[in-house]
Amino acid sequence: MARSKRSHGKRSGKTASARPTPPVVAPSGQGQGRLWWMPLGLGVLVLVLLGLWWLRVPSPGVATTPVASVATVPTPAAAALPAAHYVGAQACASCHAKETQAWQTSHHALAMQVADDKTVAGRFDGNTLKQDSATASFVKRDKRYFVKTDGPDGKPGEFEVKYSFGVYPLQQYLVAFPDGRLQALRTAWDARPATAGGQRWFNLYPGEHIDAHDTLHWTRLNQNWNYMCADCHSTNLQRNYDLTSNTFKTSWNEINVACEACHGPGSRHLEWSKASEAMKKTDPSMGLGIALDERKGVHWIANPVSGNPARSAPLATHREVETCAVCHSRRSIIAKDTAPTGRLMDTHDPVLLTEGRYHADGQQLDEVYVYASFLQSRMYAKGVTCSDCHDPHTGKTRAQGNALCESCHTPAVYDTAAHHMHKQDSAGSQCVACHMPSKNYMVINARPDHSIRVPRPDLTVQYGVPNACAQCHADKGAQWAADAIAKAHGPERKGYQHFVDALDAARRGKPGAASLLTALAADASSPTIARATAVDELRHYASPDAVPTLQAALGDADPLMREAALDALLAFPPEVRGPMAAALADDPVLAVRVKAGRVLAGVPDAPLDAGQRAARDRAFAVYQQAQAAIAERPESHFDLGLVYVERGDTAAAEQAFRQALKLQPDFVPAYVNLSDMFRATGREDEAVKVIDEGLALVPENASLLHAKGLALVRQNQPQQALSWLERAHRADPANPRFAYVYGVALNSAGKGEQARKLWEESLRASPYDPSLLFALAGAERDAGNADKARGYAERLVAVAPRSREAHELLKSLGGGDAPSFH
Repeated sequence: MARSKRSHGKRSGKTASARPTPPVVAPSGQGQGRLWWMPLGLGVLVLVLLGLWWLRVPSPGVATTPVASVATVPTPAAAALPAAHYVGAQACASCHAKETQAWQTSHHALAMQVADDKTVAGRFDGNTLKQDSATASFVKRDKRYFVKTDGPDGKPGEFEVKYSFGVYPLQQYLVAFPDGRLQALRTAWDARPATAGGQRWFNLYPGEHIDAHDTLHWTRLNQNWNYMCADCHSTNLQRNYDLTSNTFKTSWNEINVACEACHGPGSRHLEWSKASEAMKKTDPSMGLGIALDERKGVHWIANPVSGNPARSAPLATHREVETCAVCHSRRSIIAKDTAPTGRLMDTHDPVLLTEGRYHADGQQLDEVYVYASFLQSRMYAKGVTCSDCHDPHTGKTRAQGNALCESCHTPAVYDTAAHHMHKQDSAGSQCVACHMPSKNYMVINARPDHSIRVPRPDLTVQYGVPNACAQCHADKGAQWAADAIAKAHGPERKGYQHFVDALDAARRGKPGAASLLTALAADASSPTIARATAVDELRHYASPDAVPTLQAALGDADPLMREAALDALLAFPPEVRGPMAAALADDPVLAVRVKAGRVLAGVPDAPLDAGQRAARDRAFAVYQQAQAAIAERPESHFDLGLVYVERGDTAAAEQAFRQALKLQPDFVPAYVNLSDMFRATGREDEAVKVIDEGLALVPENASLLHAKGLALVRQNQPQQALSWLERAHRADPANPRFAYVYGVALNSAGKGEQARKLWEESLRASPYDPSLLFALAGAERDAGNADKARGYAERLVAVAPRSREAHELLKSLGGGDAPSFH
């Protein structure tokens, strides 16, 4: 259950649908894109509105409907049948004894169990673990299990363990609270053999001081079983959260991951099994809710020359992969019922290759599970499914070691020293060592990267991404490994994933990033998830140039592309995004409709015709339903608050922000955006009060310190403001916005040299930040350093080539066209 260390939601890194990290603080009127930023008006340096050229430049030829509608038109619905219901694994066992026996040994069958002598692996024998300022003691009395540790009030208490959670390589334990919540203890049992370092208690967040005020404390929001992990460890899990009472009445049909967790409710299949042979032939689905039959009658044909196989028949659907992805992906919930349907995006919103989750080349970084990695692979592109490699009932791989890969790939080509460059049968000769390097999550759980990529140490040299060679040869460096691979396989062995240049440029704000993203989005030879990520990244480069790319993505056959285009449209003015998004209000995929609702919600009537207004209202209702599905999370209410601000409904916005704070009193984005809404509506005193409320709970939060400083600027208290802005910068020195504003305040206070040094230091960490470049160009000009000023202005034009203000600044300094910038 222990996700990434500061996870604020469920397995996702994107959008308003239950983000797992605190949403980026985005006060109304202050865009987060690299070109859509607003002035702060402090002293003589004013941040130029590099992005507002959009409002001055018309966008000719913007279409109002998707370019294509391939695979977006639903087929006519069949006659409605009574809803299937769950019948339990025992009902399956009588006919499927072999599968049941295999499943009973799996981690799925042991995913969650009532705590007793047979299920609890940890030693509850009075042992005490003292680590990271926390103490936990484990005792057993009358066949019941207890942990003595700090409780929700921070004081020591004794808590009964009701359930064991997971089985290997670690086991967690759940404590029940009166409000229906089950909470996962921070301390877990290392179930590995003692010879492997196991058979011990350990903390899931080593090196961190986590007290009762921290959202990662075991009694708080981000260790809550009901939301964070329940639906992936039990069958037909219904959270049954009640917002009014803030309580759960969570239920399940089976405590573990049983047959119907993957195959769907089994009542119709039971009926089918009892029908006559003639009747059975009329139902090719055999009454199954999810027909996991994509491998039926299919085999892989090896090519002895290339060593690579081909599927005997093309894969027509992705039901199996998307069924597994419900739990084996980083995603957010968008539907009340989260059980698999065979269509992932009708219940969940999967994360793209976003910064903080994945490295720029797509390798796993945060705890992202398998799905988005696998979507990057050539295997997925060629039609490989999960069960090609994994037995679906035992959960184990179908063969051990290289034998698994050799079931499809010719050993004479690949299992040779000439290919893997290692001694035969050594650790380095194993396929997974090079193509699926593992990373530890939850401290001890090594998980292979399922992007199944060619090792690229040359990309480590160029972009700083990891490479598999370093797991064994870290002492020799990436250049050594790159040279060795080039010598053995030639310099052109680049593999299938070749999108790092675009995503790295986008993340860093490099010159030319927008063009690289546009090219990747149109590159049909790249994995769709990488192309969708490129489309999504265009939100930071909103311009008329991006419109054709977004328009094409809105009409793409893959819902990942359509959804990403909608995300990017949020950075565009309502009069642009409204007509473009309206056609997707009735998209057949729920995740796309939800995103359309978010994009359209704040669009006024003016740019829409009557039909588009109706579409907007339908889509907004879908978006509201998606947020209601996760009403236990503060992100849900925060995101609604942002929408209500856009719609001008300040009363509803305030209520939503307050509800977010009720659920999580230290949820900083709600304080900042509520305060900003008050400020924008002339309620300055209330704006300041809200920031002070937040600071009382989170006194060292950089965003709140920054907001406090800006409030003091508005109150004409520059000296006091300077102190708060400095504290914000010190609290988050990597944030170029905080450095920029603090430098403006310093300059206004007559400390121009100190401001320049601050900006120069920040620019070294963020070399492409437009605000820092503009500030330094102006400061050096005013200091009489024309050459330095011109250099910064040239770099600014390279970063923001469409900015009229940047070009005017350069021209005023005697510069011409911007040179290439590295």
